[in-house]
Amino acid sequence: MEPIPSTILTGFLGAGKTTLLNRILHEEHGLRIAVIENEFGQENIDNEILVRDTGEQIVEMNNGCICCTVRGDLIVALTSLAQKRAAGEISFDRVVIETTGLANPGPVAQTFFVDEEVGANYMLDAVVTVVDARHAMMQLDTHEEAQRQVGFADKILLSKTDLVDAAAVDALKSRLHRINPRAPISTSDFGRAPISEVLDLRGFNLNDKLELDPDFLRAEEHAHDHEHEHGEHCGHDHDHAHGEACNHQDHHHSHHTDDIAAFVFKSERAFDPERLDQFLGSMVQVFGPQMLRYKGVLSMAGADRKVVFQGVHQIMGSDLGAKWGEDETRGSKMVFIGKNLPKDVFIRGLEQCLV
Repeated sequence: MEPIPSTILTGFLGAGKTTLLNRILHEEHGLRIAVIENEFGQENIDNEILVRDTGEQIVEMNNGCICCTVRGDLIVALTSLAQKRAAGEISFDRVVIETTGLANPGPVAQTFFVDEEVGANYMLDAVVTVVDARHAMMQLDTHEEAQRQVGFADKILLSKTDLVDAAAVDALKSRLHRINPRAPISTSDFGRAPISEVLDLRGFNLNDKLELDPDFLRAEEHAHDHEHEHGEHCGHDHDHAHGEACNHQDHHHSHHTDDIAAFVFKSERAFDPERLDQFLGSMVQVFGPQMLRYKGVLSMAGADRKVVFQGVHQIMGSDLGAKWGEDETRGSKMVFIGKNLPKDVFIRGLEQCLV
């Protein structure tokens, strides 16, 4: 049986996650979606309760969706749902997990990689972050959780854009793009967003068709008057974290300083796999907790195929991609999103791994 595609829906307090989920749970879209409201602790911090009958854990909706309120271990909840599905007790073909407004999405994403049974039954499709256009600038200034939620995103949905002017929206988009240049941004006012903007984004899973978002380097190149030449990637099958990124703030564009930011590494030279392995292993040992998301397409010495890699904190994965075209310029492109990562250390180390 194919793994069940799963989406993590995150966003700061009051961003509009539940408004979006309520629409998904009641709209006639023809999809069978299991929504898990992941409540950490005894109280739901966000006071956003989709299922108010706390005596019933799983509620079936008229449109074929189900809603499950979970307090505690997400692994247990996912495993239980999969078992009920296999037994024919419930029917669904997708999962959306809503985190609380103050949650760090990292541990939720890691759930899909640290538990064998969850990994066998589910596939993490994407992390989708809802951002409140009216309050986001203040939230990003004062709450690391808000920055983390943006940093982890594969997709960003802006809500409440009707409450601010176009200039404010543009300024916010620029800041979000500096924090996370690889996440496309669209709007979700009043929970109105096409299902295609939330589900089946294929933003997280590794496969041979996966490539970097074509525009993900735009913010880096726009923020710099120069370009760095950096190394290629390992074309082998193991876990890596790579990246040369601009982890600095672009003072020409914003006075805000974000602890969480992105930097990019690029090179047309190939990596030596062994040296790259050793370097990345040491970086993950030291900086893994600060490395929110990283992703790239790598060129490895002696390899005729691209290597696609990505990771969350210390958990990394890589996969063989398509063959390099005969007329294609080989090279590596990587993006790192993290908290106060030492950009220069990463860049110098990656350069030393080049052939």
